[in-house]
Amino acid sequence: MKLLEGKTAIITGAARGIGKAIALKYAEQGANIAFTDLAIDDNAKATEAEIAKFGVKVKAYASNAADFDDTHKVVEAIVNDFGKVDILINNAGITRDGLMMRMTEQQWDMVINVNLKSAFNFIHALTPVFMKQKSGNIINMSSVVGLSGNAGQTNYSASKAGMIGLAKSIAKELGSRNVRANCICPGFIITEMTGVLPDDVKKKWAEQIPLRRGGTPEDVANVAVFLGSDLSSYVTGQAIPVCGGMNM
Repeated sequence: MKLLEGKTAIITGAARGIGKAIALKYAEQGANIAFTDLAIDDNAKATEAEIAKFGVKVKAYASNAADFDDTHKVVEAIVNDFGKVDILINNAGITRDGLMMRMTEQQWDMVINVNLKSAFNFIHALTPVFMKQKSGNIINMSSVVGLSGNAGQTNYSASKAGMIGLAKSIAKELGSRNVRANCICPGFIITEMTGVLPDDVKKKWAEQIPLRRGGTPEDVANVAVFLGSDLSSYVTGQAIPVCGGMNM
């Protein structure tokens, strides 16, 4: 039997990158997929078609995850379309890097809203659903910089550290209702975003990693499958680095 057979997962920001890799891996393991992106463009439609090849139910939803009311409407639509939700993966995120002395209020607010407030929005919308069915599984996509901080990324690091605190608090608050909450903290992962970096920069990053390579979106997706499955039924409130040993 597949590890996620019959489960339904919401994955935010899953039209590309790590979110897409998780969606494909989940579908491969039998999960039905509701995924969101800011707009359902050709790329999102292509991702939807890729997921559908696994024979699971899939639907893409346009969603401004940083908007509280919009998120509640999207979650209501997903519950109506799929009948239930078992897993929530808060993956939507952006970067607006810059040194503190040069960072604008807009850069700070955008990153906090898209990365952290979006997670609050989706958890808030799904909490009544999870409590009613007495089960639920929340996975926040944090980052190793949420554990260690990073110069030039105060907004991003703060948002990712906030996602860890959010998951730990929810784990304590809803554990008695059989709702789990954990974080995945990726390190240097080769995606479209990092792939455009110069080779010398990527080489420098690799030299700081004990495994001497960047990770792949599939490396992250494999851990997401574990946390989403019953194999991790006694794991909650944890922040798990997927970083090749970069953070230890």
